[in-house]
Amino acid sequence: MRTPPRAALLDTLTVAIVAVLAVALLWIALRAAGMDATAALTALWRGGFGSWYALTSATLVRATPLVLTGLAVALAFRAGVWNIGADGQLLVGAAAAAAVSLAWGVGLGRLVLPLALAAGVTAGAAWAGIAAVLRSRFGVLEVITTIMLNFVALYLVAFLVRGPLQEPTHAYPQSDVIPAVARLPVLIRGTRLHWGFVAALVAAVVMAWVLRRTAAGFRVRAVGQNADAARMAGRIDVARVAGRVLLVSGALAGLAGALEVTGVTFALYEDISPGYGYTAIAVALLAGLDPVGVIATGILFGGLESGALAMQRDAGVPAVVVAVVEAVVVLVILALTRWRGNAAGLLTRLAGGGATRLGDQP
Repeated sequence: MRTPPRAALLDTLTVAIVAVLAVALLWIALRAAGMDATAALTALWRGGFGSWYALTSATLVRATPLVLTGLAVALAFRAGVWNIGADGQLLVGAAAAAAVSLAWGVGLGRLVLPLALAAGVTAGAAWAGIAAVLRSRFGVLEVITTIMLNFVALYLVAFLVRGPLQEPTHAYPQSDVIPAVARLPVLIRGTRLHWGFVAALVAAVVMAWVLRRTAAGFRVRAVGQNADAARMAGRIDVARVAGRVLLVSGALAGLAGALEVTGVTFALYEDISPGYGYTAIAVALLAGLDPVGVIATGILFGGLESGALAMQRDAGVPAVVVAVVEAVVVLVILALTRWRGNAAGLLTRLAGGGATRLGDQP
């Protein structure tokens, strides 16, 4: 029987530990609050994965933006670029897609859908490009700029849905409904799952291939592991790689926003993102920044968020409890990352020692 690679073994162990700890913490918190933990967890499961409709029309629909923003965060982090602005990039992507759909939906017909998606991608990349320019020209840390740009994007959307893009009656802070030709088709009949989920899967597979099989992916990995070594030994333009990674990262988040408008809400709302870009950090970290792993963790967190609503409805447990658990998961991941590093070093030393002893044998 073939032994799994050490890295895969540690990744699997990390995910298992995090899952067990998350459930245990949720159970303890519910019991401490005097709630029926069994009923709450049962409702959580039913709402996220307990039926075909819950899986397709709730979990996978929520997983789509989580996978795309998770990919955006994972790509940036792999290059050592701390893009915390996926939520803002998603918002401007959604705004751009809504604006294009409303402006040209009638005149362009079916061409408006790909144009709206392209507008979302472009807007997300441009929003991240602001942080890229500030980083390369003025040395401003992208952690600061991307976080601040989240708030700018939030207020920009608020302005648009109360001003230029507000629905005709001016009674609600939202845009008008986009025309049918600008909407994504349903993937599975009888559900809310749209073709954006397939786009998210394709994006993950393509990113995994690029990172592992191409020169551009090698440069990203080299810069992320040691920027100084990459600059000296590989003659890699670290600033250019970081800038391009930010642009691609923003484009993925912008696509997530465009898919939300064209596939789920069919209009631009002030709170169109319930914090997808922030949850994406946990999605990416739990996946070990692996693009294919982001699919699984995106679906997991999509199920948690869908189940949280059912838990609130059926068991009377506030949905915010799941948000607290997600935050704890991030902290646990950070702690386990340190442990993984120590465990990997121990395994390497043991393997090295074992090889030496075997080599000394006659």
